[in-house]
Amino acid sequence: MSRVGKQPVPIPDTVKVVYKGRTLSVKGPKGDLSRVIHDDVKLAVKDGLIHVIPSGNSKKTTSLQGLTRTLVANMVTGVTQGFERVLEIIGVGYRVDLTSNVLTFVIGYSHPVVYKLPDGITASAGKNRVVLAGIDKELLGSTAATIRSFRKPEPYKGKGIKYAEERIRRKVGKSGAKQ
Repeated sequence: MSRVGKQPVPIPDTVKVVYKGRTLSVKGPKGDLSRVIHDDVKLAVKDGLIHVIPSGNSKKTTSLQGLTRTLVANMVTGVTQGFERVLEIIGVGYRVDLTSNVLTFVIGYSHPVVYKLPDGITASAGKNRVVLAGIDKELLGSTAATIRSFRKPEPYKGKGIKYAEERIRRKVGKSGAKQ
């Protein structure tokens, strides 16, 4: 059995959970999320807890139990606290501007890179820093990964877009002329 999947997910007082059919809906102070639950697991909502129950004992169902428990916990955390992801832009002349719901990056190309944020994701931008926020952790992570892919950090000078907690492994450049 999955060690993570066995643990119940506590439901705070400010959150309303509805499980009907195969769809789980979670409503909280920051918004509402819904997700279709896989057929191999069942949810039991009672006494302020959500229990994830596998349909069998196969490796697939126990791994789905752990995955589903984590997804449900992320939904509850998202509607109560929300999630945040910080990106840093490193490089001479590199910058970002935020206009309504559109990020404009100047990152060394001959043209600015324009990115419209998806619904449910908000951003605040400084000169060399972008803070993305939202209640859906999956959407937030894919948005941050898309923005990072515009100019991945390179290993020689570290120029590019990176996560704030990411460490870039630096390489030694070419040595001078031999004497």
